[in-house]
Amino acid sequence: MMTSPHTTAAQPGRNLALIAIFAAFIAACSLLPAIPVGPVAVPITLQTLAVYTVALILGARRAGLSVALYLLAGLLGLPVFAGGSGGFGVLASPSFGYLLGFVPGAFIAGFLAYRFLGPSRSKAVTALGLAVSALAGFAVIQVFGVAGMMVNAHLDLGTALAAAMIYVPGDLIKCAVAVAIALSVHRAFPALAGSGR
Repeated sequence: MMTSPHTTAAQPGRNLALIAIFAAFIAACSLLPAIPVGPVAVPITLQTLAVYTVALILGARRAGLSVALYLLAGLLGLPVFAGGSGGFGVLASPSFGYLLGFVPGAFIAGFLAYRFLGPSRSKAVTALGLAVSALAGFAVIQVFGVAGMMVNAHLDLGTALAAAMIYVPGDLIKCAVAVAIALSVHRAFPALAGSGR
């Protein structure tokens, strides 16, 4: 199918708008009340739900840029991290590993998700593929999170893994919710996946 010059010209602007909008979405989810748990009080937030959702909707490149924009805004001092925090002080927090893992986690989840989207895929295959993609992003974020607790909270590997296990049930639920949201969005806007390839 031929693409009109107007459509091609509008594509970068639309992608930039999506990146900015979804970065704001992550920030909004981060500002909801956080619940500190575990030995180093890494908070339970809706940040990861937002990251999984953005990845499954936008795909690798746009999701990675959206999450990177969110992190940059927070590091520059905007109060967009959990508990309304921001600034470079977060680099020393036990939760920084999780924040750092958001970018590769979103990229990998988005990359895998877009392999399962398209009219030739059945609904069951698409749903299963998105679930696998979200879980892959979850695994990447967990690896960074455990490493962050080891470095910033001075925990040994076993203690950091035990601390991370507290978040697993909640994140599995968030993965399922993100899949449900992404399926609805892609059904309503099937061209979205094509524009992000």
